[in-house]
Amino acid sequence: MEVTQLPKKQKSKKIHKVKKHILLKVFFVFLIVILLFCIKYLSIAVSLYNDASAKINSISYNTFHGNQTTYLYDSKNTVINRLYGSKNSLYLTSFYIPQAAKNAFISIEDKDYFNHGALSIKANLRVLYSIIKNKGKITQGGSTITQQLARTVFLNFDKTYKRKLEEIIIAIKLDQKYTKQQILEFYINNINFANNAYGIEAASRRYFNKSCNELNLSQICFLAAIPNNPTYYNPIRNINNTLKRRDLILLSMRQNDYITDYQYTTAVNYKIVLNPEKYDGNVWVESYALNCAARVLMKLNGFQFRNTFDTQQDIASYDKNYSNVYNECINDIRTNGYKIYTSIDMDKQKLLQDSLDTGLLDFTEQNKGIYSLQGSSVSIDNKTGYVIAIVGGRTSPEKDYLNRAFQCFRQPGSSFKPLAVYTPAFEKGYDDTSIINDHYTNGGPHNDGDVYMGDISIRTAVQMSLNSVAYQVFNDITPTYGLSFVRDMNFNKIVKKDYTLSAALGGLTYGVTPIEMASAYSTLTRGGEFIAPTCIRSIVNSQGQTIYENNLGKRRIFTYNASYLMSDILKGTLENTWGTAYNVKLDGITSAAKTGTTSNQKDGWLCGYSAYYTTVVWVGYDIPRYVDNLYGGTYPGQIWHNYMQQVHSGLQDKDFYTP
Repeated sequence: MEVTQLPKKQKSKKIHKVKKHILLKVFFVFLIVILLFCIKYLSIAVSLYNDASAKINSISYNTFHGNQTTYLYDSKNTVINRLYGSKNSLYLTSFYIPQAAKNAFISIEDKDYFNHGALSIKANLRVLYSIIKNKGKITQGGSTITQQLARTVFLNFDKTYKRKLEEIIIAIKLDQKYTKQQILEFYINNINFANNAYGIEAASRRYFNKSCNELNLSQICFLAAIPNNPTYYNPIRNINNTLKRRDLILLSMRQNDYITDYQYTTAVNYKIVLNPEKYDGNVWVESYALNCAARVLMKLNGFQFRNTFDTQQDIASYDKNYSNVYNECINDIRTNGYKIYTSIDMDKQKLLQDSLDTGLLDFTEQNKGIYSLQGSSVSIDNKTGYVIAIVGGRTSPEKDYLNRAFQCFRQPGSSFKPLAVYTPAFEKGYDDTSIINDHYTNGGPHNDGDVYMGDISIRTAVQMSLNSVAYQVFNDITPTYGLSFVRDMNFNKIVKKDYTLSAALGGLTYGVTPIEMASAYSTLTRGGEFIAPTCIRSIVNSQGQTIYENNLGKRRIFTYNASYLMSDILKGTLENTWGTAYNVKLDGITSAAKTGTTSNQKDGWLCGYSAYYTTVVWVGYDIPRYVDNLYGGTYPGQIWHNYMQQVHSGLQDKDFYTP
C-alpha cells in the first residue's frame, strides 16, 4: 500500500496547531488553578476581615485595661502584698504616662507614628535598608505601633501569613476607631516588660520600686528597651543586653531631636541600679484579707449570708451558691486593680508568728516540708474589733496555703463554756455566787481525773473548768437558749444536730475557728457588743472611688453586767492557783482567759484577753490525733503569754469596763 507524504510546510503547520492547542489547554488549566487559588485565599481574607471586624466592634476603652493588679495595705497604709491573676499590670491613662516614655517608644519603634495611618510602607522599606546597612542585623521593628498593639492584645505571635493579614486588618480598624494618643496609651499599658510585669507602671515598680513618673530619662529608656524581646532584654538576667538597647533608644531619640546632646550624654552615662520591689508578702495575711474583701464585695452585690439551716440539702445548696459567688469575687479582686486597706499591724503579725513558731519548736516532725503538728492564732483590737494579726500555721520551708485561723473548724472543748453556757446563764439570773453540786450524772461528762467537788460556786467551777457543773447549767438554760447567743455572733457551722447537752463542752458537729472564738471573746471586753471580725478598713476601685468604708457596726449580744461578770471570773483562771491558766498570767496587765482541751488531747485552746487585745491560740494536728501534754495551758498558753506580754509592752494597766 502506498503512503502519501504531506509536504514539509503543511506538516509543520499541523504540529504548530497541535502545540498551540496543548498550550491553550495548559494555560486554561493554569488560569483555573490560579482562579481557584485566588478564590480560596480571598475567602480566607474575607473570613479574617469579618473576624477582625467582629473583634473591634465588640471592644471598648476598658478592653485595653486588661487585668489590673490589686494592692494590699497594712494598718499604716504601707503596701504589704500584690494580688493579681496571670498578669501584673497597673494601668495609666495617657495624661500620667511620662512624655519621655512616649517619645522613647515612638523613636525606636515607629518614628513616623503620627504621620501615617495604621500601616507604614516607609517603615517597612526602612527596615529593609537597615538590614542591608547593618549586614543582616535587625535594629528596628517593621510593624507600626498600631500593628504591635493589635498583635499584643488580640493575636498571638505566630509568624504566619494569616496572622500577619489579621494583624493588618485589626490595625486598620483600630486606627479608624481610636485616636493616635489613645492607641499609644493602650500600647504602653499592654506590652510585656518581662518578669510578669505588663505596662510601664508595673515595670517601673517591679524594677525600680517607684512610679514611672519618678524615673529619669535613662531609667525610662531602660524600661523601654525590654518589650522588644522580654527574654533577651530581661533586666534581672540580662542587664547588659538591656543597657545596650537603652543606649540605642537614647541615640534614636537624639537623632530624632527628642533630646539634646547634653540629655543624651547624661542619660547614657547614668548608672542603672535596680531596686526590685519587695513586700513582706505573707500568705496568712493575703488569704485572710482576700477572704474578707471577697465577702465585702459579695455583700455589696446583694448576697444574703446565712448561718442557720433546716436540712443538709439546704446547707449543700447554700454552700454551692456561696462558692460560685465567692470565686467570682476572688477573681474580680485579683484582676481589677483594687486598693485594699487592712487593719493588719505587720509588727504584731511578726510577733505573733514568732511566738507560735517558738512555742512549737519541740515538734519538728515534717511532712513534705510542712510541719505535722500545727497551730494558728488570731489577735483582735478590742476597741475597733479589727483583726490586727492572723497566723494560719507555723513558718514552713514550703508555702502552706491552709490558713487554719479561719479555714479550719475544730472542737473547742471547755473554751466554749463561757460563750454558750455561763454568760447566757448570767442573762437568766445566775451569778458568780450561784452554788451548783458538782457530781457525776448518768450520761453526763466526767471531770478531769474523775474528781468532783460537791457544792461549789460558779466562779470557782469556771476557773477549775469543771465539766459536770457546765453540763448541769446548760441543761437548765437549754441548748436552744445557750446556742442562740453563739449563733448571733456569726459562728458559721452551728447546725441543728448541735442543739444537745454535749455542746456545753464544745461537742459540735463541725466545730469552730480561731477567728470566731476571738471575735466572741472580744465581745465580752466591749460589754457584750459584737463587731463582726474583719481586717478590711476600706476598698478603693481602679477608678479611685471608695466603694467600701467599714463603719464598725456593733450589735448587742450580752448585757453589760453579764459580760463584766464573765470577764471578772475569767481573771481568776490566770490569777488563782487552781485556775487552768495560772502558769501563763501576764505581768502588770489585767487579763482574763479560758482554756480548752478536747478528749484524747487532740486540740488545745487558749482564749484570753486584756482591755486592749483579745488573742486566741489553737494547737493540734490537721488530722486530729493525740498530742502528749497538750492542754490549753501548755503549748497554746505559752504561745499566748509570749505574744500578749510583748504586745502590751509600754501600755498602762487597765481593767475591764465596769457597769
